[in-house]
Amino acid sequence: MKILVLNCGSSSIKYQLIEMGNEAKVLAKGLLERIGLEMGEFTHRPDGKEKVYKQIPIANHKDGINLVLQALTDAQHGVINSLKEIDACGHRVAHGGEVFKESVVVGAKEKELIRELFALAPLHNPANLMGIEAMAELLPTIPQIAVFDTSFHQTMPPEAYLYAIPYEYYLNDKVRRYGFHGTSHRFVAPKAAQIAGIDINNSKIISCHLGSGASVCAVKNGQSVDTSMGFTPVEGLIMGSRCGNLDLGVLLYIAEKENMSIKDMNNFINKRCGLAAITGGVVDMRDIIAGKQAGKERETYAFDMFAYRVKEYIGAYAAVMGGVDIILFTGGIGENAWLQREAICNGLEFIGAKLDKARNEALAGKDGIISQPESRVKILSVTTDEELVIAMDTYKLAK
Repeated sequence: MKILVLNCGSSSIKYQLIEMGNEAKVLAKGLLERIGLEMGEFTHRPDGKEKVYKQIPIANHKDGINLVLQALTDAQHGVINSLKEIDACGHRVAHGGEVFKESVVVGAKEKELIRELFALAPLHNPANLMGIEAMAELLPTIPQIAVFDTSFHQTMPPEAYLYAIPYEYYLNDKVRRYGFHGTSHRFVAPKAAQIAGIDINNSKIISCHLGSGASVCAVKNGQSVDTSMGFTPVEGLIMGSRCGNLDLGVLLYIAEKENMSIKDMNNFINKRCGLAAITGGVVDMRDIIAGKQAGKERETYAFDMFAYRVKEYIGAYAAVMGGVDIILFTGGIGENAWLQREAICNGLEFIGAKLDKARNEALAGKDGIISQPESRVKILSVTTDEELVIAMDTYKLAK
């Protein structure tokens, strides 16, 4: 079964065509950017063939997806002979609210429910739905599956997801912690358990998805019981340009001082904070590490603050679950920045987590145990694959 996976952003589309069977094989993947602007960009990477890149106007998501379908069937750089070979389409949808606790086949009712959640994810859900509607128009006969970032965290208990604000905002407006990166945490936790030889159904795992967006998840017996992101992806860890946890009084003080509107404040916490704000514009952890090693003060602050916040959550979630069996690192930083992993793990020996420095330094972008053999808590680097999760759910529901 060949499955097209789409991740539609407000002005971008990431895609993969995956052949599912005994093993999953990526036939092609690519990215469309600057949709709706004067000139768009299209990168197509077919397996076993040369990469295609071109600048071309892309008016909307329907035109963008049409470009993808043309590229997949192109005589020179395509990977299938006909669109009839595409059996189903899986869509990443950012927010499922309390409505969607698992992935679903999308029909008219599901589209309307996704539309009703626009208020909870105004930057993402409208774009996700545009992708669904465009595919329904271009390939109306194939099943479409929605896979939600938030669904994995619907197992959190009320004490973890409720905020200490007037309860009516939860009852009437569904203001609560939802959490994100669910597809990643759901994928890497059982993978880590298998590598470590631990039963996922009798386990306590702390999953650290670290990248430009970052979150930590407490996974107990295979289920999410707490996570660092909240009502939006701003809460929790320091990220590339998001502030993470912040005293709301600070935001109010700055907003009054700078005469900010609500829109200005939203832009501030999402795009003007985080690692970029601490360093003065440096976001990539590789550059931050290089700056720290060169003795640059602000890069050192950024590196140390990032590690400190992750360590705080590890300690908190070990307490929440009454212990921990596995600490895993995934995402661009988690899988590759061994020095950041080392900084996070330093001092965690009191909970039984002992990092093996040589193993840690040697492992980048691969799966493996990086703790000492005698470490009671297993520490792992685990590669994530959110597109594969979407493809797997799509395969299961579309079969």
